[in-house]
Amino acid sequence: MKLIRVENYEEMSSSAARLVEQQILDNSRSVLGLATGSTPLGLYEQLIRGVQERNISYKQVQTISLDEYCGLSAAHPNSYRYFMNEHLFQHIDIQLDNTHIPDGTASPVEDECRRYEALIDRIGPPHLQILGLGTNGHIGFNEPGTPEASVTHCVKLEESTRKSNARFFSDLNSVPTHAITMGIQSILKSEQILVLASGKKKAPAVKRFLAGGVSEDFPVSFLWKHPHVTLIVDKEAYSLAAAEKE
Repeated sequence: MKLIRVENYEEMSSSAARLVEQQILDNSRSVLGLATGSTPLGLYEQLIRGVQERNISYKQVQTISLDEYCGLSAAHPNSYRYFMNEHLFQHIDIQLDNTHIPDGTASPVEDECRRYEALIDRIGPPHLQILGLGTNGHIGFNEPGTPEASVTHCVKLEESTRKSNARFFSDLNSVPTHAITMGIQSILKSEQILVLASGKKKAPAVKRFLAGGVSEDFPVSFLWKHPHVTLIVDKEAYSLAAAEKE
C-alpha cells in the first residue's frame, strides 16, 4: 500500500483529484468507482475545477457508485443519487446515462443487488475506486462482520454509521436503517483503490488500518489483500499512527 501524508483536508482533496485526473488522462474511457458522504466533497469540488480550469473531460467516463439508501427515491434530497448529481455530475460534462447508482426503491431488493453486481462486471470493474474510511472501519456500507466474499447486498446499518450520517437528515429517526452497497469482493475487483481519511475522528481507524492484519470486524483491512491501494491521510487523521512511531 502506498501512503500519502498531507497537511489538511484541502491538500488531501487536491492530491486525490490529481490521481483521478491522471487516470482519465491515461484512459478517457475510464470507469470510476465513487463514494458519497462528507469525505469526498472536497475531491469533487476539485474535479469540477478540473473541468473548468484544466480541460479535463468526462464525456466518455462511466461511474459506479458504492451505495444507496433503501427506501429513498433518486429525487429524495438525502438519496445518494441526488447527492452525486448536486455535488458532481451536474457540474461536469459527464453523460448522466453513464452514472450508475443502485435503485433504493427497487423491490425485491435482492434482484436489484444482483442487477447491480452484473452491471459492475459488465461495464467495469472500476479502474479507480474511491473510498472513505469509516470510523468503525466500514467501506461503502460494509459494516464490521461483512464477509470477504460479499458482493452487492442489502445491509442493516450499524447505529454508529446512522449517527454519523444523521447530520444530513432532520434527526436520527429519519436516517434509513438499511442500504444497498457494493460488497468487499465487489470493491476488491477494482484495478486501483484510493482511500481518503481526514480529521481526528478517523485517527483510531487509520492507526488500526496501518497496523496491518485482516479481520472481518474491520472491513477496510481486507484492502491489504489488494495489490494497488493508495491511502491519503491528513495530519489529524494520521496523528495516532504518527505518535506510535515516535
